[in-house]
Amino acid sequence: MSDFDRNYASPFGRAAGRVDTATVDAGLRSYMLRIYNYMTIGLAITGFAALGVYMGAVTSDPSAAAIPQKIAGGYLTSFGYAMFVSPLKWVFMLAPLAMVFAISFGINRLKPQTAQILFWVFSALMGVSLSSIFLVYTHTSIVRVFFITAATFGALSLYGYTTKRDMSGMASFLFMGLIGIIIASVVNLFVASSMLQFIVSVAGVLVFAGLTAYDTQRLKNDYIYGYASAGGEIAEKAAITGALSLYLNFINLFTLLLQLLGQRD
Repeated sequence: MSDFDRNYASPFGRAAGRVDTATVDAGLRSYMLRIYNYMTIGLAITGFAALGVYMGAVTSDPSAAAIPQKIAGGYLTSFGYAMFVSPLKWVFMLAPLAMVFAISFGINRLKPQTAQILFWVFSALMGVSLSSIFLVYTHTSIVRVFFITAATFGALSLYGYTTKRDMSGMASFLFMGLIGIIIASVVNLFVASSMLQFIVSVAGVLVFAGLTAYDTQRLKNDYIYGYASAGGEIAEKAAITGALSLYLNFINLFTLLLQLLGQRD
């Protein structure tokens, strides 16, 4: 932190001045803690939303089923049919993406309280879109993969926070890898290749592992060189967008590891 006083172009339009090192250290710990707290609460909301939708969508009573065909865990209710079979499913699948753009591109115009509410809404919508995993994978394997993901994410984020190595050079490589994964995933929607899906999952885990470490270091540096002297609403909104970045890394790591390690029901 010896060069904490260098000017840094903040994405919220403020530059840092000279700040006492001890003040920066204390502020950085508080700032990163807010980011992790936001992310953790977001993940909790996602989990409860996913479980709630699943419980409302599946019944063990055939007479209450919307369709007679049995699925993993029982039968689909009318609510479950609407969520997982009808065209309405596309609305909930695409809604989280719309929310990400709303938060990311509108953050400068939003108040922190509004941005926070949008983040909670986004987390809930993500839970709705992920609820179908309970129909595909055993509940035991979902829990197991979640804890594997949590341990992996924690180790990678700790590395990004503590390492002295500058990881900014990885940004372009990770971005190209992300674009490649998206393209391959779209292609696999049409070819339905299990081998391509395996390759995408493995490559995706590596990319999001790198992004977790990189984003953690980026968020740390953003505070040291940008938000340490800004504070107030600017730092609070930065903490929310930072939590969104780490949240997305966690969710993608989880879903990709679930594809690799999850036991199908």
